[in-house]
Amino acid sequence: MITLSHYLMASGILFALGLTGVMLRRNIIIVFMCLEMMLSATNLSLVAFSRYGVVQGHSNYQAQMLVFFIITVAAAEVAVGLAIIVALFRAKQTIHTEDLNSLKF
Repeated sequence: MITLSHYLMASGILFALGLTGVMLRRNIIIVFMCLEMMLSATNLSLVAFSRYGVVQGHSNYQAQMLVFFIITVAAAEVAVGLAIIVALFRAKQTIHTEDLNSLKF
């Protein structure tokens, strides 16, 4: 049977992989994808805690509503982030983070 600790372990592994990708990768698109992976890990832990509360007899779905808002904000972040990445690529002709030392065009 899958317990809360299994979900939290998977969430922790996803978050650690995302954090490692943000710290070590140089491609700005991969860094962006790793940030999204960290948001997904947070969502997984919130849903797991909410589901564990329902199993224990507490009918509280506030964490799942928070996940809905996080997904909405993440979608807006993707739209704005990809627009910024495209603008930086058009201006600098690169997507490597070490070449992008300023946001001035």
